[in-house]
Amino acid sequence: MGIVVWLNVPYDDAIRARNMNLPTTNQREEEILRALFRAGGSCRVSVLANELGVSLETIRRNVRNLEERGIVRKVHGGVHLLEDILEPSLQSRLDKKVDAKEKLAKAVAEVISNGDSVFLDIGSTTAYVAQALGNHSDLFVVTNSVFVAQALASRNNNRVFMAGGELRSHDGGAFGVEAQDLIKRLNVRFAVLSVGAVNADPGFMLHDLQEANLARVAIQNAQVRIVVADGEKLGKRAPVTLEPADKINLFFTDVTPPEDICQMLSANEIDLVVAE
Repeated sequence: MGIVVWLNVPYDDAIRARNMNLPTTNQREEEILRALFRAGGSCRVSVLANELGVSLETIRRNVRNLEERGIVRKVHGGVHLLEDILEPSLQSRLDKKVDAKEKLAKAVAEVISNGDSVFLDIGSTTAYVAQALGNHSDLFVVTNSVFVAQALASRNNNRVFMAGGELRSHDGGAFGVEAQDLIKRLNVRFAVLSVGAVNADPGFMLHDLQEANLARVAIQNAQVRIVVADGEKLGKRAPVTLEPADKINLFFTDVTPPEDICQMLSANEIDLVVAE
């Protein structure tokens, strides 16, 4: 059974209008990325130049910079966001790989005991972990996800602390100084983190810089750091690298990773759990 999340705006519109935090080097590059998201991921160079009120050469120069960093691909007369950069909406991610995510969630929940303290992020797999913790009691939960807070608050004597700040319309996540401040003040036993990609070279990767910044704070304030990702994320890439991989203690996935990823896990002393 999948999970349905109700937010205030349609997901397709929200994801295109979202406040992206990709690794840009100047405001023009950020404007180009926003325009590409509004256009659904691709656009002609001439249209970008007209929309942003700059010359074709200015657009081409910035596109070259973005292409060199693996964010876009230049084609004849146009530019495309790379597929790995176009992270789907939360709802579409919740509806994808449901069986694998439920299996992973159950495995993670078995590690967590009644009365434990845990941080849960806004990832779709983490949402399933929150569901799997539904029968646990006396949990001390810290989260920046409105879905996680709703799933675990007011039940089984749990205490739930919701990170402050404005909630993003497309995923119900809170970020920024207020959210980080709360997480810094609350030490937990477990930090359960989802990622957008797992690669043998940089390790664990995310699509959003805000998410990575908050995850780093959570990692620093947890005793056991858990990353959860289904097999579809293995061997993929995303724009933002999480903390050095050796900060992670456990990696849960649903398939045996390729040899190069297994070597990365072993080199960083990360225990691998393949959920059956």
